[in-house]
Amino acid sequence: MSALDTLLDRTVIPGYSKLGYRLRSRTWPDDDPAPNSLTGKTVIVTGARSGLGKATAADLARLGARVRLVVRDASRAASAVADLRGDVPDATFEVDECDISDLDAVRRYAGRLTDPIHALIHNAGVMPAKRTQSPQGHELTLATHVLGPLLLTELLKPLLADGRVIFVASGGMYTQPLPTDPEYRDTPYKAATAYARTKRIQVELTPLLAADLAPTFVATMHPGWSETPGLTDSLPGFTRLTKHLLRTPAEGADTTVWLAATEPAPHTGKFWHDREPRPTHYLNRTRESEPARLAMWTYCRAAAGIQPQAT
Repeated sequence: MSALDTLLDRTVIPGYSKLGYRLRSRTWPDDDPAPNSLTGKTVIVTGARSGLGKATAADLARLGARVRLVVRDASRAASAVADLRGDVPDATFEVDECDISDLDAVRRYAGRLTDPIHALIHNAGVMPAKRTQSPQGHELTLATHVLGPLLLTELLKPLLADGRVIFVASGGMYTQPLPTDPEYRDTPYKAATAYARTKRIQVELTPLLAADLAPTFVATMHPGWSETPGLTDSLPGFTRLTKHLLRTPAEGADTTVWLAATEPAPHTGKFWHDREPRPTHYLNRTRESEPARLAMWTYCRAAAGIQPQAT
């Protein structure tokens, strides 16, 4: 990592903004995914109706992938699919309806899939204003960002043998340690904190999931600050303050697409931003012990209904 890249990373505002992306992209080696590198391969993108998910789907399709767009409500995805087909006319897009927070829906969805999957991209995100529960009674951000993705990944193991699993996290996770109350039952609920805490969980469980799925590639990335409907709806004040600094959705999605398609696959189990592995902590107060990480792994797998691993 260059000195400029490190400086951009540590100072946050330049590094997470469109300035950071544009400065870094000028120095990247010539390792863009090759044209048509995903031809004949299937990728799944959750939360693909808008924003980062939609941009990710478009760029993967440009590389030749058949893209399955996982959305909560298929009827609301028609305009997004029309946009995508207009942008990439020769691509194949399929809309799959599944609420990732609903573990029963995840099981039904996984049971319908039979073809090999090259990349499973966990992009679906929520930030409810008040504490909300999933159909199984789990706090909604935890269910959407962690439990549903873990269960879907587990159920698709047979189809992911040579594939890649990528979680879209957030730089906001740097402010939070692993929670001792992942369901947010014991303290007053704060939407942004709940979001950041579940993104911290994603990052901390990535090395454990990578070991569990090996040789399948697993990574977590964060997209920086990108102009998306989710950001505008959830944090309107922040969006107004940073509107001149926000990345485009395509810039935010760049590292996800690169991780999904570049050859050979990068090192597994890492946390990435702008095509480089990044530290998972900058603050001593957020660092966790290995027993705490393993306890969270055990809790989340049990909460997702994943059977304990044989010893």
